[in-house]
Amino acid sequence: MMAPMAREENRATTSTRIRTPEPPTPAQPAARAWTTRLLIAGIVLTAVNLRPAITSLGALLEEVRDALGMSGSVAGLLTSVPPLCFAVFGVTAPRLARRFGPGAVVCAGMAAITAGLLIRPYAGGTAGFLAASALTLMGIAVSNVLMPVIVKRWFPDRVGSMTGLYSMALALGTASAAAVTVPMTEALGGSWRTGLAVWGALGAAAVLPWLPFVRDRGIAPAQDPHARADAPRLRVTRSRTAWALAVYFGLQATGAYITMGWMAQIFRDSGVHAGTAGLLLAVTMVMGVPLAFVIPRLATRLPHQGPIVLVLGACGLAGYAGLYLAPAGGSWVWALLLGISNCSFPLALTMVGMRARTSAGVAQLSGFAQSTGYLISIPGPLLVGVLYQHSGGWGLPIALMAGLMIPQMAVGVLAGRDRTVEDEATR
Repeated sequence: MMAPMAREENRATTSTRIRTPEPPTPAQPAARAWTTRLLIAGIVLTAVNLRPAITSLGALLEEVRDALGMSGSVAGLLTSVPPLCFAVFGVTAPRLARRFGPGAVVCAGMAAITAGLLIRPYAGGTAGFLAASALTLMGIAVSNVLMPVIVKRWFPDRVGSMTGLYSMALALGTASAAAVTVPMTEALGGSWRTGLAVWGALGAAAVLPWLPFVRDRGIAPAQDPHARADAPRLRVTRSRTAWALAVYFGLQATGAYITMGWMAQIFRDSGVHAGTAGLLLAVTMVMGVPLAFVIPRLATRLPHQGPIVLVLGACGLAGYAGLYLAPAGGSWVWALLLGISNCSFPLALTMVGMRARTSAGVAQLSGFAQSTGYLISIPGPLLVGVLYQHSGGWGLPIALMAGLMIPQMAVGVLAGRDRTVEDEATR
């Protein structure tokens, strides 16, 4: 009697042990799919909002200056504020993400962008305009830093494709705001205030997808297979890879801001019609839309991203050489080459996601690399303007642009090596 009873008990135990893992209910995969779609929508809408505040102002800067009585020096300061705010406010993003969660911080960033865009045209003076612009740029800064964190956190196996999607949306938002702001302002009655404020609607739309994630604390959920509660603290400044990535980010940002600020003027001074010069700049910016999706996907499939760095740098050198030798004769070719070279930005974002194992590491690395990089980028456009004013031509400024490509390629190769900051900066 005891043996059959024991066998029956064993069968019961085994049966219980087999039934212990509850099978997923049909609602669970559906909920996960809904969450994924909402996250993708949030990432895309956030990326689209990260540059229109800057490029829409550039399109209407003359009207803003006349209406507010801005001096030339104040207007020049206004064009230098974005990278400064990105550096100052971006460094706070990892700390805020640890305390409130990255979703909540990005949601607040989108709300800040919306508020700033709606307030600044009606702030009543130069000081108020600058303060509202700083509020908008603060929202952009923290979202800039946390986008690679969001990608690493929720899509650790799709860093390349998601970074590509985010970068493509960012490039699309940048180019669209530059191209659409003036005609849209005219269609809405011709007021520059309306033309700037209308972009606040796009910011408001970006707030909505993040609302369900406001209560999601921390930066290391179960989706990150490498996350550990007892992960060692990092001293990112001790990592050579982090420094290489920061300098690479800064030099590519320098080139991008110089291109956005001065390339149209270079073409105009060489005899190209003003309308054509603006179109050439738009072509350079639009090149980032398709390539920003392709380059990150390619980068994640390579053990070393140095070859991509070198190809992009070679395109930049060729474009600057063309601007120096025959700016008007081959203007379309030079615009295309410089547009390819400016895709160093999505490559830098991809390497941020690849050079750390965990979302916590990506948060620290992204904050350091972007804040340091934007600080490095501040003097570049101003120095180009000084050289142009004192030399009376574009020879020296173009030589400076080309010269900066050499260290950019060198540090990019170092940043592209297959290693992580955790290996170099753990204490």
